[in-house]
Amino acid sequence: MAETNPDRSIDPNSGFCSLTKTYHSLRPHVPLPPPSQPLSITEFTLSLLRSVTTINPATSLLINAVTGQRLSYADFFRQTSSLALSLRNRYSLSKGDVAFLLCPSSLHVPVLYFSLLSLGVVVSLANPISSDSEIAHQLQLTRPSIAFATSQTSRKIPSNLRTIVIDSPDFLSLSTQNQFNNSSSANSTLVVDQSDAAAVLFSSGTTGKVKGVVLTHRNLIALIAGLYHLKTESSPNEPPEPHPVSLITVPLFHVFGFIILVQAVSLGETLVFMEMFDFETMLKSVEKYRVVSMPVSPPLIVAFVKSELTKKYDLSSLQMLGCGGAPLGKDVADKFKEKFPDVEITQGYGLTETGGAAARTIGPDEINQHGSVGRLYELMEAKIVDPVTGEALPPGSRGELWLRGPTIMKGIEANDAFATSNQICENYGVSAGYVGDEKATAETLDSEGWLKTGDLCYFDSDGFLFIVDRLKELIKYKAYQVPPAELEHLLHSNPEIADAAVIPYPDEEAGQIPMAFVVRKPGSKITEAQVAPYKKIRRVAFINSIPKSPAGKTLRRELVNYAHSGNLSKL
Repeated sequence: MAETNPDRSIDPNSGFCSLTKTYHSLRPHVPLPPPSQPLSITEFTLSLLRSVTTINPATSLLINAVTGQRLSYADFFRQTSSLALSLRNRYSLSKGDVAFLLCPSSLHVPVLYFSLLSLGVVVSLANPISSDSEIAHQLQLTRPSIAFATSQTSRKIPSNLRTIVIDSPDFLSLSTQNQFNNSSSANSTLVVDQSDAAAVLFSSGTTGKVKGVVLTHRNLIALIAGLYHLKTESSPNEPPEPHPVSLITVPLFHVFGFIILVQAVSLGETLVFMEMFDFETMLKSVEKYRVVSMPVSPPLIVAFVKSELTKKYDLSSLQMLGCGGAPLGKDVADKFKEKFPDVEITQGYGLTETGGAAARTIGPDEINQHGSVGRLYELMEAKIVDPVTGEALPPGSRGELWLRGPTIMKGIEANDAFATSNQICENYGVSAGYVGDEKATAETLDSEGWLKTGDLCYFDSDGFLFIVDRLKELIKYKAYQVPPAELEHLLHSNPEIADAAVIPYPDEEAGQIPMAFVVRKPGSKITEAQVAPYKKIRRVAFINSIPKSPAGKTLRRELVNYAHSGNLSKL
């Protein structure tokens, strides 16, 4: 864990220590509960909520953007307590059990998450539209004792795995039948340790097969403590009304959706969600629910800039967009500011392996540092490591970003509850950060707890982090390494291009050449000859859409597969 260090070898501007070649966070210290204190993320989050404000029970925690259906905080408290008691008594669920959740975003999801986590049950969150083979792989990794699905997704669950359908009368009964019992009875004898595993969150798989990232209650507590501290310290005198409303553009099973939901509960905020993302539905929701903030990806910023639909709706309530998932080009940011001068874009960076957070911009001065994803997150430290020599590098030098801190997924020791649970102990050796994949864990986490991100980055002299691109996705053009993101930023600056992605394409002379996949703006007749002059782009394909992950990341691996197969019609 990175802490304030009085050592004069640490540069107060960059946070770089000349002795250890390590970057330290410049953020104020965030107090955390003692690691030995038994505490679940559910208990910790609800304690923060009780301390920040007296929440109006009628306030909505979650709103369905399309139907307008709401889950009030009063119903959330009652249903969470009831469901936890039902699951413990009827299904004998307890600490160390694994629950596989194949659930799209709905009003039931917060109740389900918080109930299971309060019992010490490990929640394994999967994408409901995953293929049967992907789900089979995830089930093999986690070996759950129970599954939760909807009437639509339950068919993907094997018949031999007991499954609760959350949009059924039975589930409604489980979450309401014990509402008048003692709320503490579900876990009155239960002890959840912070070192216990809380969740398995599946990585996006942009460069290969998805991996199951194990995060502990301690990881999540540290993460939420930092986010809570930022919100409450930055506006300590801010009145609780009008109640802040955020729109969540990513699914609740994704790491960002999961964390944003938990953060919203800790602060007593309201979240508006969409069962399926749609750009115009998002705009309608901003107008209807007076949305103040929402998380976005760079392609969504591009859509804001280029779409004429934004003129149809009143977006005046919008104050802030939190951008992450990929680098945001300065040209796009500038054009957004021209079109929406009253909306700030804060940038951030994180991985599933870091709980979705590692760096972010805070305040007007940092927001104006174009191209940067901000300064290191509270409690975090970093290194920039030369991928060839392994040497740790000073500010201004590019290398692989390594991270260490209390939010980083941890190797699980043999005495941890998750490792010794009956369901999945065979999947773990002495330790594991990726469930069931010791090789990937060893390649990603070193013995000192450093997470190797695989991202090519650098810090400047003021401690701002800049993401260049994924190391594995750099294009090896002759003697040069070309970051696809830099070329994509150039393409996005063209008003006739709605979206674009760049991948490496084999070339006998150059080794690899940049190939661009381009989505024309409606009505555009831009040609390959007009696109090719952009820097080193040597090949162009026009397609209908760029494949994206639920968080908005470009799935370049899918484009590489299509380019190599020669079959572009499927796109």
